[in-house]
Amino acid sequence: MTIVLWDIDGTLIRSGGAGKVAMESALRSAFGVKEVFDTVAYSGRTDVAIVGDLLLAHDVPATDENRTKLRDAYLDGLPACLKSAGGEILPGIPAILDRLQRRDDVVQGLLTGNVRRGARVKLDHFGLWDFFGPGGFGDRHTDRNDVAREALAAAMTHLGRPVTGSEIWVIGDTPHDISCARAIGARVLAVATGWHPLAELESCRPDALFADLADTDRAIELFQEG
Repeated sequence: MTIVLWDIDGTLIRSGGAGKVAMESALRSAFGVKEVFDTVAYSGRTDVAIVGDLLLAHDVPATDENRTKLRDAYLDGLPACLKSAGGEILPGIPAILDRLQRRDDVVQGLLTGNVRRGARVKLDHFGLWDFFGPGGFGDRHTDRNDVAREALAAAMTHLGRPVTGSEIWVIGDTPHDISCARAIGARVLAVATGWHPLAELESCRPDALFADLADTDRAIELFQEG
């Protein structure tokens, strides 16, 4: 059995910046912030970490109540931002997802920094949510490695048996995706369809590195190797 765990932003889709716009709009509407400073990193990070950093960067106490308030405002505004942002599904993705879904020796899941509800909103917008089963999400964890551990546990529950890292491929577009795959002993396919160029991803030593996934046969062959 091969378990393929997908990142979302920059790997499956480009949202056209909808997530960042929705988060910053939520900061304004929920807390009356006049000027949003572009000092918080988003790429490869979890929503809970981003929420905390945004609050602190704008002198809003990062209490549980304020974290929940910002998250909920973000999620409420996300669908409209997706509609207006003009995002896209990345090359090769529909064909790969469909081909893997048809195989009885593959389980597809998610390993994403998005909170679960946000992941569903994004993937439903592009018609992709139903391809995925177990997953790890950014609802509770600031460390992406902990999200990977959550995804591993979810895969075990889904299959009803222990799962080893050698059965797992993580697909992502950031160094964080590579490092979190290593945290659970998984192999990793890095794809340069996000913010990080091939050379930077190569320096992190993924097991495979593609410019994009347009060559679907090449990707499928990779997952058949073991």
